[in-house]
Amino acid sequence: MNGSHRCIQRILRVGLLCVWLPLAGLNRDAVAGEPGDAARGYELLTNKAYLPPDFDQETFDNVWRVWPQPLRSRAEAASAEQRRQMAFARYGLDLRPNDPAQRPLQYVVDSNGNWSMNCLACHSGSLDGRVYPGLPNARYGLQTLTEDMRTVKLQLKKPLTNIDLGSLVMPLGTSVGTTNAVMFGVVLLAKRDADLNLLAVGRRPQIAHHDMDAPAWWHFKRKSHIYIDGFAPKGHRGLMQFLLVKHNGPEKFREWEADFRHIRAYLDSLQPPTYPFDIDRPLAARGLQAFRRVCSRCHGTYGDKSEWPEVVVPIDEIGTDRVRLDSISRSHRQQYAQSWFTDYGRQPTVIEPKGYVAPPLDGIWASAPYLHNGSVPTLWHLLHPQQRPVIWHRNAGSVDTDRVGLRIDSHQEIPKSVTHPAERRRFFDTRQPGKSNAGHLFPNALTPAERRAVLEYLKTL
Repeated sequence: MNGSHRCIQRILRVGLLCVWLPLAGLNRDAVAGEPGDAARGYELLTNKAYLPPDFDQETFDNVWRVWPQPLRSRAEAASAEQRRQMAFARYGLDLRPNDPAQRPLQYVVDSNGNWSMNCLACHSGSLDGRVYPGLPNARYGLQTLTEDMRTVKLQLKKPLTNIDLGSLVMPLGTSVGTTNAVMFGVVLLAKRDADLNLLAVGRRPQIAHHDMDAPAWWHFKRKSHIYIDGFAPKGHRGLMQFLLVKHNGPEKFREWEADFRHIRAYLDSLQPPTYPFDIDRPLAARGLQAFRRVCSRCHGTYGDKSEWPEVVVPIDEIGTDRVRLDSISRSHRQQYAQSWFTDYGRQPTVIEPKGYVAPPLDGIWASAPYLHNGSVPTLWHLLHPQQRPVIWHRNAGSVDTDRVGLRIDSHQEIPKSVTHPAERRRFFDTRQPGKSNAGHLFPNALTPAERRAVLEYLKTL
């Protein structure tokens, strides 16, 4: 066991976080119990802390003092409210809709000013100033946020938390908007038995750090299995696996199970957002015909007779980055399959997935960047594989209505003037491990005119 792995285990011990193959199993939850209440689920997500606090209000209010120049000077000259807005923008945070207290959507803030991350940190974001629940948060900079908070805590002589320590050896995300959460789950479960008791000596898991783009939550209701490889059966228990910090013993999971029935109901209630800009309807109608010919057998049909086939495309067929598929070992999948999360195997788990699930496309216009690792910034680039940028940098928060996705600048290299780690994370380098933008070459079966029409059609979903 190398020193880095021992360090990860020690930190987690004190508490961290074409051939088409149909998915096995039906859309069922063997441990569903009573149906949940969606409104109650949202209330729990935003107001009940299931994880220990990451920092307090004093730390947040002083974080601007450690920002690089010239941002720090601008913050120093600003009002307290302006600094708060600057901090929200820097870290990808949003105000809760219709909340007089102006609390962050992505954190639970208690009466003592303690901030605890919630699931919405990765699974809710904003476009053009409007918050969309369930939208993958393409602006969230957890690694930068954690590094800045750790520095402020040291200056204020405040104790460091588990995430402060863990992020020193386990990356939280190497690009803004993506997350290493898959490895969080692997390492956290390795410390537990099937009943979720903490082990005195944990298993040594296979670790392959890589970043993922969070899925859109409004797709949850369609699925029988979750994750891009479709290995885990859908259920309210599965939503709880990232709560496996030392502070949460098995009794907490039993106590909170009813809460997560409500949270699952909230996920099931989410609807994809409607494209808010103009659509060329005649062009979109032509795009529908091309979509049906090339795309629908994997991604389904939409409209009055909507149907999503939930198929896994073999990895050699889709050709996209395979780091995610290979990163979870057979032993980890078996451990998960035999655990409380699947009701000890009563829910079917896919032990040897063959590729990636072709996702539903409802609301796809809003959920850029694309592919499972977030390597493709727009739908236009997805439809033109040979023209995808090697390195791209998001340059504004608004939607690119021409290419449908993020407004970006393209590069062959990260500019030499960009030296601060937080700024480098704003550049997505597709040459890095796990970040390839290759594959999904199916649009090559479309003519140039058909690609333009399909792009217009995708706005209607």
